[in-house]
Amino acid sequence: MLQRLSYIVGAVVAGAGAAMVPPAVVALFYRETTEAFQILIAAAITISFGALGWRVVGRHGKITAKEGFAAVGLAWFAMAAFGTLPYLLTGSIDTVTGAFFETAAGFTTTGASVVPDPGLLSHGILIWRAETQWIGGMGIIVLSIAILPLLGVGGVQLAKAESPGHKPDRLTPRFRETAKRLWYVYVGFTALQTILLALGDMNPFQAVAHAMTTMSTGGFGTEASSISGFSPYTQWVIILFMFLAGASFALHFRALRAPIQYVRNVEFRLYAALLLGATTVVTIAIIGSGPFEPYLRDALFTTTSLMTTTGFATADFGSWVPGVQILAVGLMFLGGMAGSTAGGVKTFRIAVLTKAASADLRRIVHPRGIFVTRFGKETVSDSVMESIQTFFLFYMFLFMSGTVVLGLMSSDLDLVTSASAVASSLGNIGPGLGAVGPTSNYLAIPDAGKWLLSFLMIAGRLEIFPVVLLFTRNLWRR
Repeated sequence: MLQRLSYIVGAVVAGAGAAMVPPAVVALFYRETTEAFQILIAAAITISFGALGWRVVGRHGKITAKEGFAAVGLAWFAMAAFGTLPYLLTGSIDTVTGAFFETAAGFTTTGASVVPDPGLLSHGILIWRAETQWIGGMGIIVLSIAILPLLGVGGVQLAKAESPGHKPDRLTPRFRETAKRLWYVYVGFTALQTILLALGDMNPFQAVAHAMTTMSTGGFGTEASSISGFSPYTQWVIILFMFLAGASFALHFRALRAPIQYVRNVEFRLYAALLLGATTVVTIAIIGSGPFEPYLRDALFTTTSLMTTTGFATADFGSWVPGVQILAVGLMFLGGMAGSTAGGVKTFRIAVLTKAASADLRRIVHPRGIFVTRFGKETVSDSVMESIQTFFLFYMFLFMSGTVVLGLMSSDLDLVTSASAVASSLGNIGPGLGAVGPTSNYLAIPDAGKWLLSFLMIAGRLEIFPVVLLFTRNLWRR
């Protein structure tokens, strides 16, 4: 088992090292010679350690579902550890804690940052930040399955481990071919958004960086003001692609041939309806004198950013009325569709839990009745229902316990800051409320708190189970 795990984790780490080469090339293009050399050293170290685990220690073989969960959990922690090297070697972030936090926020597409002003970073490091989110968006494991045949028949187990709450949506009988098609859509949308952003007031570098962090629902930007300093045209383009990124990529692939698939999909209709409803409430709450469009744009941008867990900002929603702030926290929990790059609980799970609760209420009134939970026309099986309930239980447990522990770490962290920081990290969003609001960063969080939030980011990105199972005996028993 350990040799097979070493094979998979080593391959993923080696892949992460290879991903450091493009940022070095970008740094050379912008004549940042020193940074380019330092990033290449980071790449060489990462690839060497990855190859050691992959080729020397590891052994290829069929993996079980149990090993798939272990491999996914270990791979993401290993990526976050080695991903710190470009920050540390270039001096962009001078502490291990800060670098690990930034890297975890990147690969998990959380977007929380300890960098006060991204505009002061080199071009190479800015692209590395964006690339970590772009890779993490669809999932490094799925990327490996799509491009490298080395994981072989273990692909399905790894995909289930990465998104255990909802079965992988196959477009073809072979999972590897499905993964390739999803990546075609992902790359295509990224390229299209890059072109549209470049037609506005972003330069080509900014367009590439923001397209990568939009499609991954990540939220890392190149400016301290996030998106607020860009034109309305740019903000509308980002709204559109945040919305697309929060929807299922398998649905996008099917809709390329038949757009009616969007209308027929129950979860997509629910996703769009919830977003429209939240936008309407926020618009009514913040509207004032003057033109209507800026208020609508801020409301739609904020609700889309929060619901898709992207984390970009055009306005400080922490300064809005308390009711809107409470709604903002609720959107942090909601998330996008299953099969999207968004974090959170996901609309599929929320819908199923709501329908199950409704069935339980009817069962109380009609104890002899037989009530079946359906999502659209499909019946939700008992095993899926139990999985969703268990996921939600663990999600809320981590939220509550994380809030308590973070609040105990420093007297400077009030309830609003602690709760929103944990909700934001667990939901892979980025900005929260209070000291970690849209106009702030996570520097105010103590080091121990940054490690806690990093753990929650990874747990949230992997949908709880692969990380929780790492700490159970059953996973490691033969």
